[in-house]
Amino acid sequence: MSKTCKRRLFLASKSERRIEILRKLGFEFTVLEPKEVEETHGDFKHLVVYNALSKAWSVSDMVDYGCIVAADTVVVLDGQVLGKPKSYDDAKRMLEALSGKWHLVVTGLAVVLIPEKLQFTAVEETNVKLKTLTDKEIEFYLSTGEPFGKAGAYAIQGYASLFVEKIEGCFFNVVGLPIKTLYELLKKAGVDVFDYIRLRAS
Repeated sequence: MSKTCKRRLFLASKSERRIEILRKLGFEFTVLEPKEVEETHGDFKHLVVYNALSKAWSVSDMVDYGCIVAADTVVVLDGQVLGKPKSYDDAKRMLEALSGKWHLVVTGLAVVLIPEKLQFTAVEETNVKLKTLTDKEIEFYLSTGEPFGKAGAYAIQGYASLFVEKIEGCFFNVVGLPIKTLYELLKKAGVDVFDYIRLRAS
């Protein structure tokens, strides 16, 4: 494909939250479903970058001339990585562990340029404290179904907003896509972000 054509923007993600963030900002992009990758062992900064890159590269054979964006988010409590709960009991255990405590939300971002096969990465961290949760609050939250499929078993933009006591850092990072960090990473990759944003009529 001629490089005089506009490079297409792709989001390698199954996350409705990440898709929604970009759409609300007016980004024009195509969603590609990445292969399931969720390494959960090792240094958490390395972990999220590895997972984000794995997602981006897993869809690269579907792109002729484009920019692929991918992200991976984990919750870290006392140095231990909390991924997505595998069951009801697992989600309950995570919420009980997070109750009343500060924890770290870490997102790895990856940008891959095709056909050049260049890759760029970044990491964003946010400190979050949940209030001390009662058994009733935990049971209510589990009954909403929201904890499942979410790192750390909660979604700050949903019902869990009732329980977030303090946040230090980027809110969008806790949602799963630190948009300012992504903006800076795309600029570093030589991508003009404003080429992909369609302003909505006021």
